[in-house]
Amino acid sequence: MKDVILEQIVVYGVVFFICLITVFFYLKKKKNETSIVVKKVATAKEEGLFEPVSLHPYIDLNTCIGSAACIEDCPEKDILGIANGKATVIQTSNCIGHGACFHACPVEAITLRIGTEKRGVDLPHVNQNFETNSKGIYIAGELGGMGLIKNSVEQGQQAIENMLKNKKSSKENILDVIIVGAGPAGISASLAAKKHGLSSLTLEQDSLGGTVYTFPRKKIVMTAPMDLPLYGKVKLFETSKDELLQLWEKVISSHDLKILEHTKVEKIIPSENDTFKIITNKEEEFICNNVLLSIGRRGTPRKLNIPGEDSEKVAYRLIESERIKNKNIIVVGGGDSAIETVLLLIDANNVTLSYRNDKFNRLKPKNKLKIQQAIDNKKINMLFNSNLVSINNNEVLVKFSNNENVVQIENDLVYIFAGGELPTAFLQKAGVEISKRFNYIMKKHK
Repeated sequence: MKDVILEQIVVYGVVFFICLITVFFYLKKKKNETSIVVKKVATAKEEGLFEPVSLHPYIDLNTCIGSAACIEDCPEKDILGIANGKATVIQTSNCIGHGACFHACPVEAITLRIGTEKRGVDLPHVNQNFETNSKGIYIAGELGGMGLIKNSVEQGQQAIENMLKNKKSSKENILDVIIVGAGPAGISASLAAKKHGLSSLTLEQDSLGGTVYTFPRKKIVMTAPMDLPLYGKVKLFETSKDELLQLWEKVISSHDLKILEHTKVEKIIPSENDTFKIITNKEEEFICNNVLLSIGRRGTPRKLNIPGEDSEKVAYRLIESERIKNKNIIVVGGGDSAIETVLLLIDANNVTLSYRNDKFNRLKPKNKLKIQQAIDNKKINMLFNSNLVSINNNEVLVKFSNNENVVQIENDLVYIFAGGELPTAFLQKAGVEISKRFNYIMKKHK
């Protein structure tokens, strides 16, 4: 009997010891993982990548159970991590708001927010039907705060469907809706309008390619397929901008959508008979019952306001880089768009990069590494603390803030990436209210 008891004690002791060892190594592993994440957070703060710049995940630590489902489903790297058993944000500036983490969390500990407690973001007033306070003016896509392709496509379609609830009787020379912007929301809305028999016209201030090429990445990443009206399900889990452009062109051609490119809407004037007069940069006028704004938050590219900036050799985006060879090019800016443009041009051209600060901030890690390698290998002429002061036919003048020197540089092309002007004034003139939102929770529309 004693032998049996002794055996049981030994067995229990071995099991306890194994459990103890297992727990020890488990806790050690978790401690190491936490240490790695904490170091990544510290690095992100040093590099200016910790603070969010747009739509981003906000984690309720009281609800989070540390399942790591959000990390597994996020298609980006080092946006989220687990520290001390809870999820935490890391390189929040690089988050492009897929929303996969929000959907993956089993306990709904994640909300999608825009702005922070200290940094507010200007957002227009939009109700659950995508209609603004100005009756008849709707907003879908990035301008309303949700700029993902899938969300924008859904919102463009839903906005049109909501217009149908208050459809007015058709009158000659009065369109049911004018859609401003031919991005994902605008194209989806154009298809939905045709599907439901609404007379419509889509106005795009750039070219269709310009809209697509303003997306922040060469590769467009999505986490779920999207449904385009009249077209069906589209799967774009990882596709290039060129492939997306080909899709848009196919959709537009096959359904004969009417899109006027290089046509910027200057004014939206509400009329007494509940219609709107749309005035464009070409001094054209259109009358419509509803307006859908599917433009980006950046609106018009910000200019430097220097002599010669209206020259034909100045551009604010790069298209068909493979056709540009043996040119003297200056790129202005220090963000990812400027860096990616430089990297596309340096192999076939003589490229100078002018940036007003003394170092890069908030660059994606890969871009930061590649541009530093290009500088170290003298593949570009890097000008920190510099500003363009004049653009001439064959050269540009650059001034340095640290010594006031002005340098003349031989030049054929200028690319300016100085951000964009928010269309706040444009919206307010149309009667749309704008408010600064802090740490604002983005709610999904029905």
